Amino acid sequence: MKLFRLAAAGAFVFASMILPSIASADTLTIQLKDGPVVIELMPDVAPKHVAQIEALAAKGAYDNVVFHRVIDGFMAQTGDVQFGKEGGPNYNPARAGTGGSDLPDLPAEFSKVPFERGTVGMARAQDPNSANSQFFIMFDEGAFLNGQYTVVGKVVSGMEFVDKIKRGQGGNGEVTNPDKMIKVSVGKK
Repeated sequence: MKLFRLAAAGAFVFASMILPSIASADTLTIQLKDGPVVIELMPDVAPKHVAQIEALAAKGAYDNVVFHRVIDGFMAQTGDVQFGKEGGPNYNPARAGTGGSDLPDLPAEFSKVPFERGTVGMARAQDPNSANSQFFIMFDEGAFLNGQYTVVGKVVSGMEFVDKIKRGQGGNGEVTNPDKMIKVSVGKK
């Protein structure tokens, strides 16, 4: 009996050391019109980018930000907190996608994580070190982005709601009357 109690205590201690690291995964939950999308963030892959996304989400910067660029079979882009925040003081649909946040641009954190359906990557200008607040969710595989853009996470539930985001027109995917991220929150899984 003493041996059993010792083994049980050892198992409990082991589980308490291992399980918190599994259960404490950083998540981003985006409430869309059709339902919630949960993204498991990857601070081990892109620590600076994940920290910036979490900081912006925590202060409500992403709430009511539109999906300004949505290309069927490719991706849905959002996160312009400067010009894409519907109801915000600087909201300008014509400029949505050209802004960022009041935080500094980030140095690239490219990795070997591939761009697949559900991958979340940081949008940027031609300069690899220009990512700020905008990000995109992949509808499909995009190997041509591998090693060229920073991966920050992966959709773990709600991809069916991402699939319902209104698509844009034209080659650049500009969206008229776009869908938006209603509420964005940070949490632990």
